[in-house]
Amino acid sequence: MSATTPSPDTPRLTSLSHGGGCGCKIAPGVLSALLAKSSLPAQLFPDLLVGTETADDAAVYRINDEQAIVATTDFFMPIVDDPYDFGRIAATNALSDVYAMGGKPLMALAIVGMPINVLPHETIARILEGGQSVCRDAGIPLAGGHSIDSVEPIYGLVAIGLVNPKHLKRNSDARPGDVLILGKPLGVGILSAALKKDLLDAEAYATMIDATTRLNRPGTELATLDGVHALTDVTGFGLLGHTLEMARGSGLTARINGRAVPFLKDVIELASAGIRTGASGRNWASYGADVDMAPDAPSFLQDLLTDPQTAGGLLVACAPEAADDVLKCFNRSGFAQATAIGHLETGPGRVLVR
Repeated sequence: MSATTPSPDTPRLTSLSHGGGCGCKIAPGVLSALLAKSSLPAQLFPDLLVGTETADDAAVYRINDEQAIVATTDFFMPIVDDPYDFGRIAATNALSDVYAMGGKPLMALAIVGMPINVLPHETIARILEGGQSVCRDAGIPLAGGHSIDSVEPIYGLVAIGLVNPKHLKRNSDARPGDVLILGKPLGVGILSAALKKDLLDAEAYATMIDATTRLNRPGTELATLDGVHALTDVTGFGLLGHTLEMARGSGLTARINGRAVPFLKDVIELASAGIRTGASGRNWASYGADVDMAPDAPSFLQDLLTDPQTAGGLLVACAPEAADDVLKCFNRSGFAQATAIGHLETGPGRVLVR
């Protein structure tokens, strides 16, 4: 295993958390039921361009015809034991929601919850430094935040960005015939589960860290391309869950070619050996009724496609004639495994995997 090994007196970060990364998310079906319990009447805000209607990645509020604020927050418990890597992953994941709306990050605030009498203060400082390093890489200030003494380590960001309303990309504006392009390979959840079991070698760990700390910068440029209709990022609900949100929001059926989906190193082998996260099963229980898996699909493919991604890739819905430009945009930014994985067609809000 390649992760930094803590001293005998320092607990592993992952040993202090009951879940890790975006696998900590409340299952989508449970979350929807909780939100539906509110008895308060809906309020109308004409300048709120994106709210909670379609489970989009961030809220967007129009300031004027040329500018809108993109606001989001994301935080979770440790997915790795190295504190610096944990901070980097959490910050990368939070900023991704701004890019997924077609926006550009402007600044961030830190969300910090730490067992202050359990973890060495040097460890906590390294987590904070990791998050700060990603903000520096994104060219934005980490301008403040809030901290509490908590039972489990928690870190993340409030991320604020800007987008031109003309270039805003929702997850609900896909069109029939659009090609689905995935920006990053899948498998972060499975690799994190293997890490907890000491089954991850140094090369696979390095691959996971590279994927989870690579900012989804192409989102800002993709939003300006003709033919790009919808954007989202694939995180805790897995590829199937976030594709289903796009399909439902757009009133379309999504078809995914299971053989075209890219995966990180060793992920298929680990999944076929039964390595998975608990969140994968919760995801399927939440939305599996609206997914049709191919009858001849290997049994572990369901685990792969419901695997919770932390700082996962962008999912783009674009016209077929724009697909080459989308792939070139990804490739220019170092996303060499970006690939077309399916398409959208007229039909009910479902996902078909073939």
